[in-house]
Amino acid sequence: MGLWKKVTGIIKDKNSIVWANFSGKSSFRNPDLEISIIKATSHDEYHIDKRNAQIVFSWIRASPISLRPLVWALSRRMEKTRSWVVAVKGLMLMHGVFYCKVPAVEKMGRLPFDLSSFTDGHTTSGKTWGFNAFVREYYAFLDQRALALSEKDNRKSDERSPMAQQLSKLQKLQSLLDMLLQVKPRAENMKLPLILEAMDCIIIEIYDVYSRICTEITKVLLNIYSVKKPEAATALKVLQKAMTQGEELSLFFESCKEFGVMNANEFPTVAQIPKEEVEELERIVNGASDMTMTTYEDSVGDYSIEENDETAAIVEHKEALKTVITDKWVVFDENLKINEEKNNKKISFAEETAALIEYVPVYNSHQQEIPDLISF
Repeated sequence: MGLWKKVTGIIKDKNSIVWANFSGKSSFRNPDLEISIIKATSHDEYHIDKRNAQIVFSWIRASPISLRPLVWALSRRMEKTRSWVVAVKGLMLMHGVFYCKVPAVEKMGRLPFDLSSFTDGHTTSGKTWGFNAFVREYYAFLDQRALALSEKDNRKSDERSPMAQQLSKLQKLQSLLDMLLQVKPRAENMKLPLILEAMDCIIIEIYDVYSRICTEITKVLLNIYSVKKPEAATALKVLQKAMTQGEELSLFFESCKEFGVMNANEFPTVAQIPKEEVEELERIVNGASDMTMTTYEDSVGDYSIEENDETAAIVEHKEALKTVITDKWVVFDENLKINEEKNNKKISFAEETAALIEYVPVYNSHQQEIPDLISF
């Protein structure tokens, strides 16, 4: 960061704090919260203000009505900024807000600001294209994550079968994972503490999403022999997608390790889905498509086939399918759980700050300053 750019950033932050101090308190403005947001999203690319981020999270956790002032202040700052540093810090702050697990936040829907076409205005495009792409991709993921959170309540009124709902949930999780894998540094000049910290958040999020995908696929496979043909076909697509994503994850972690992302160095090896599961599911789907629309039961050797209409399931080698699933896929899932336990101490900035919320008192300008809880 050039000297002039650094001085300009400091001046902008101080001016914003002065204006926040003079603003009155209202239903959509809280000067104390606003000041903490400004400090947590400062222009300094070499300093991450975790303390003020914790203060923001404590406000949200202690009083849900603080969400409106947060949305107003953060949106205003994000929409005005032309600095990739402020944009990344703002996205990390919003990421941490999701970890607070406040119902009002989960019902928020899309992000309250738009960075889909963000462009840094303080440096030539030749030097900032990687940062611009990073901001846009990080924003796209968080926006979709916010939308997914808000759709949780709609599932209660979903009239589809449990399997159809489960497969739909899996497809949304896989879509989120695809977006996460796009959030990565693409230029050599991005080896900065702020980007590495943001990538640590992304790595933890990837692990969480992929673990949920594996758990849900296990549930689907254990019941796949009794589903209808369209659901079996969808399950096959989900499984094939999971295999592709497993390979992409391995490559992603390797590139992150080379770049210097700390959490990627400690990340467990991504286990691949056994091909037998996919082949067995393909056999069921293809076998079902060849059957006539008749109702009958015929036992030939170990086979038991029954079909009521064109959407009915074909049940073949019930016990064999169960064996394939329980002997291999569940073990794969358990390995992930074991790896998760081994790595549960490696948390991101967002999780770290959210976890400490209960220990941070809500800041008030008339109280004494809060002591540092994190050394950085």
